[in-house]
Amino acid sequence: MGWERPSERVCELIRQTAQVVVSAPPESLDELHEATLSAVYTQSIASDPVLAEGIRRSNRSNLMHWAAANLSHPGEPVAANLSAEALLIVRDGFRRGMDESAVLDAYRVGTNVAWRSWMQTAFTLTRDHDELCELLDVTSRSLTSFIDATIAGIGHQMQMEREALTRGTHAERRETVALILDGAIISRQRAESRLGYRLEQSHTAAVVWGDEATIDLSDLDAAAEALTRTEGGQRALSVLASAATRWVWVPGPAGPDLAGVVAAVDGLPGVQIAVGTTAGGVDGFRRSHLDAVTTQRMMMRLGSTQRVARFTDIELVALISAEPEQADRFITHTLGDFAFADAELQQTVLTFIHQQCNTSRAAEHMYLHRNTLLRRLTRADQLLPTPVVDNSVHVAVALEALRWRGRVG
Repeated sequence: MGWERPSERVCELIRQTAQVVVSAPPESLDELHEATLSAVYTQSIASDPVLAEGIRRSNRSNLMHWAAANLSHPGEPVAANLSAEALLIVRDGFRRGMDESAVLDAYRVGTNVAWRSWMQTAFTLTRDHDELCELLDVTSRSLTSFIDATIAGIGHQMQMEREALTRGTHAERRETVALILDGAIISRQRAESRLGYRLEQSHTAAVVWGDEATIDLSDLDAAAEALTRTEGGQRALSVLASAATRWVWVPGPAGPDLAGVVAAVDGLPGVQIAVGTTAGGVDGFRRSHLDAVTTQRMMMRLGSTQRVARFTDIELVALISAEPEQADRFITHTLGDFAFADAELQQTVLTFIHQQCNTSRAAEHMYLHRNTLLRRLTRADQLLPTPVVDNSVHVAVALEALRWRGRVG
């Protein structure tokens, strides 16, 4: 393809259009993200919040790479974007079942959205027919060439991943776990042989993850190791789900030592752990993992600052938070001005409710004088639409929802 430099006027228009893209707020990419994540071949992996966030970072990286190149050198070819963001999501997505069709589909959908936005911006900058024709012709060829080169580079990366995965035991573990979780036909004996893990026992599943862009990956392994320390030498199972995610199953009816895990995670910045219920057999292996994934998704959806969370901790909050707007209305209606009270006052009310609204027991639990507790409860009632004792269940649920959003100490 021959590349002729466009006229100076069109070069300036390209710069102006690219500047609009580069300077746009993050929410301007929402349509691009939504379209890419709902593409036919990416839906199966987009349900994983870590992978979905990786796709968003890759989208932004690709768009900013191309726009920035046109800002500095309008009308010139743009090199493929093989940045860390682009390659990491390809690697992790491939390990979870994404193939070349998914890549092509995601880039096709994303390119259509980006090109439509680019044209809309260009039309606001000039109405001159000849200028628009030249601008759109040059940038269309530039975008097509850039996407083709990027897909070619990513295809090469996927081939390398395929070769790497077929050489190690990680691939066999991931494949076996996927079969169990999907309910596919695989004998228990064969699955146990491939995993090196007994399925006819009690299990507690956990998901260990962090932000792939900032996390020290060795910290994830350290957190997984803390989870899998078991008494009596029972063998736990750890699977590399993606670069920034570990799936863990801890054997035994007691589950992992969460106090020890919390202490370990305190020294591992950026690591979060979601723990499922304890259940038995192959069905329990699957159900506990699904509970852990549900916990992880809720923590990420609510932006929770909790480092370690159990499904039993969030089960009720997960139900009311399934629709964020409805959850916000419930919290506002239930708490009123108390939603903005200080953390100490909110925690006092939550403890009072957990102690069955027994003043003496709550004061003893919090090491407070009974009169101090009563003054705090009086202040809370002044802020709440309905007194605590008349609406304790709803107040407790609303406060728990705020706690998972990092609002209650």
